[in-house]
Amino acid sequence: MTPSEPVTGAEATGGTPPPERPVRTAAFFDLDKTVIAKSSTLAFSKPFFSQGLMNRRTVLKSAYAQFLFTMSGADHDQMDRMRAHITTMCAGWDVEQVKSVVGEALHDIVDPLVFAEAADLISDHKLCGRDVVVVSASGEEIVGPIARALGATHAMATRMVVEDGRYTGDIAFYCYGEGKAEAIRALAAREGYALEHCYAYSDSITDLPMLTTVGHPTVVNPDRALRKEAAARDWPVRSFSKPVSLRDRLPAPSGAAVATTAAVGVSALAAGALTYTLLRRFAF
Repeated sequence: MTPSEPVTGAEATGGTPPPERPVRTAAFFDLDKTVIAKSSTLAFSKPFFSQGLMNRRTVLKSAYAQFLFTMSGADHDQMDRMRAHITTMCAGWDVEQVKSVVGEALHDIVDPLVFAEAADLISDHKLCGRDVVVVSASGEEIVGPIARALGATHAMATRMVVEDGRYTGDIAFYCYGEGKAEAIRALAAREGYALEHCYAYSDSITDLPMLTTVGHPTVVNPDRALRKEAAARDWPVRSFSKPVSLRDRLPAPSGAAVATTAAVGVSALAAGALTYTLLRRFAF
């Protein structure tokens, strides 16, 4: 140090430099087909039909649309069509009725088949001191309880507009595509995450914005388009194939938690809840 250079900080006091604050990081997980082996809302189709929220004509029409969606993957055009169908269908649904139906069925639905590999990965990230964030296009009222059961720190999901106790059919926030990336960046700014050191996992090409937001993206059970993108970008590809009962891996939510978080996110209900009818050959 030359005489002309100012003496500051630790040098001025003769002490050692203060330790650097640890970098905060997170692991972001898509939900359906990444953490859970099937749609997180699939089991709600039967109780919603039986309670009159979905008539047979709507179920049949939607089941065919969802069957095509499931078989061919989820590109942006298909997601736009599905979004328009869902918002039209759910308009007018009574929120309290939805909560009641989901509350009665929640015991069975919160115990879905979770990929053992995903559960282990979530545990590994938590042991490394990272926050775990579930990011899903499904509705926030169903994503939240599942995220909590998984031990996640945060959940980000689609939010529907409610007026006078009913869904208007409008979406306040669609947690899909670039919307997921925006939500991740906003959360990172609030929590102080260094995104270049964060991780993300998804199965769908529609989550490319989410994957490119972090420094360590990984594709899980990818669709064809995402597999091609991963190869071009030299991203890791993982295969999850061992579903296990969530109840066997993690403690069940309390009755109070169930009562306060039971409302279902309607924006994803039709998308997942309709294949059930088709696969059961309309056995309702």
